[in-house]
Amino acid sequence: MVAANIIREIEDKALQMRELIVTDLIGEGKVGHLGGSCSSAEIVAALYFHKMKHDPKNPQNPDRDRFLLSKGHAALVQYAALAIAGYFPQSELKKVKSLGAMLQGHPDMIKTPGIEANTGSLGQGLSIACGMALGLRLDNSSRRVYVIVGDGEQAEGQIWEAAMAAANFKIDNLTAIVDCNRLQATGAIRDRFDLNPIAPKWAAFGWHVIETDGHDVKALLDAFEEAESVKGHPSVILARTVKGKCISFAENNAAFHNGLLTAEQCKTAMCDLDAIRKGRE
Repeated sequence: MVAANIIREIEDKALQMRELIVTDLIGEGKVGHLGGSCSSAEIVAALYFHKMKHDPKNPQNPDRDRFLLSKGHAALVQYAALAIAGYFPQSELKKVKSLGAMLQGHPDMIKTPGIEANTGSLGQGLSIACGMALGLRLDNSSRRVYVIVGDGEQAEGQIWEAAMAAANFKIDNLTAIVDCNRLQATGAIRDRFDLNPIAPKWAAFGWHVIETDGHDVKALLDAFEEAESVKGHPSVILARTVKGKCISFAENNAAFHNGLLTAEQCKTAMCDLDAIRKGRE
């Protein structure tokens, strides 16, 4: 049983990450991937600030869990988590996507401490995660690999090649999390490339399937524990989320998959987040 104060701390971290996404990583008059970054904030916060073993002072510590963001366009949420955790100064966040900056539009393992692989060419992250997990197994390591996949990203055939391989090789130190926010860049997934029903597909490919609320921290932590207990099969957590979560004008709005924020929208977003924070006091 996870203590209530730990759950609250993770919730607060997710809120702080959203604040940094709005103020530092996007900012007024700029374009950024707000929707998919906000939909996965609790997932990323639960991993970085509770579940995963990692060391900001030694990012290459071999005794670390690995995290990959296969939907690399949502890198803003990982950058916010890395900054809060202490991998680099928060001042770097305002330089995102600037020429020569540490933080680019997609994760870059050469420039950014804490990044395990260059991702964002959709469909590839799960394959990379399989290789990492197999490598850890060869090293007799107890560490795990976590990878977030977009629900629209599942239209990529490589996802299912990796899914078959993971089940075939019984990669049980691998947990995939599908950010099921039901929207992609141009609209609803059901209207673009309908992947439903998702759970039976993953089960048919040999995965242990867990369905949960991707914004409920306790439910997420329970799901991670369940995944870790499964032997002989990889696990996938289908996390039901809301695109643009906590930002009133962006929730369930495909326009903010990668949209421009006006000064007024930035102000509204911060008011929304402040109201949530005050509601928790």
